[in-house]
Amino acid sequence: MKMLTYLLLFIAIAAAAEEADYAAARAAMVEELRLYAQFVDDPDEARVSDAVMASLSTVKRHELVPPPQKRFAYENRPLPIGYGQTISQPYIVALMTELIEPDADDVVLEVGTGSGYQAAVLAELVDHVYSIEIIAALATRAKSDLARLGYKNITTRLGDGYYGWEEYGPFDAIVVTAAASHVPPPLIEQLKPGGRMVIPVGSRFMTQTLLLLEKTEKGEIITRQFGAVRFVPLTGEH
Repeated sequence: MKMLTYLLLFIAIAAAAEEADYAAARAAMVEELRLYAQFVDDPDEARVSDAVMASLSTVKRHELVPPPQKRFAYENRPLPIGYGQTISQPYIVALMTELIEPDADDVVLEVGTGSGYQAAVLAELVDHVYSIEIIAALATRAKSDLARLGYKNITTRLGDGYYGWEEYGPFDAIVVTAAASHVPPPLIEQLKPGGRMVIPVGSRFMTQTLLLLEKTEKGEIITRQFGAVRFVPLTGEH
């Protein structure tokens, strides 16, 4: 019995030390992003806010990547998550989050759950996140991981995000985490007047541009470009 107690104590101490290491790496990543933002921002871009940085400081990215990638979780780069998909570079996650100007009362649609990381970052800032994933294995894994991490304000489902999630729309904001050849009309329809959508547009083998769409109170769409990006393609029946 005493040996078992010592073994359990050793495991607990090792787990605590590992979590402390991840927390330190996460804090270092956020500081790196703060410095990075100073060099990539231009006068037309809003700097990444303290609130968004605080969200990245909170979300455990290492819990949302496959085990072989955990040691790279807090590097500022995309990582493979299986099935030909990636978890986005943390700075891009921060920028896309910032561009929708999240508010505590917002209801946000995410197209492309992937690992669940972007959804988790959003969930720290808004009232509720609805997230759609087209790859069944990723949808299942993300749902399980997000539940394990205690996120109660994220609802996920398996489906084709091109068509949005009309049942819970219109949305205050929409974040699309895969590159489309054009902005899906159903997503524009499900965006509230005054709402904002951020989406990479382009093909897998050509330049992709990060677009911010704002819907005016009259329903007009204003579009701005925020530089070149690289995302996996949006897939589905469309």
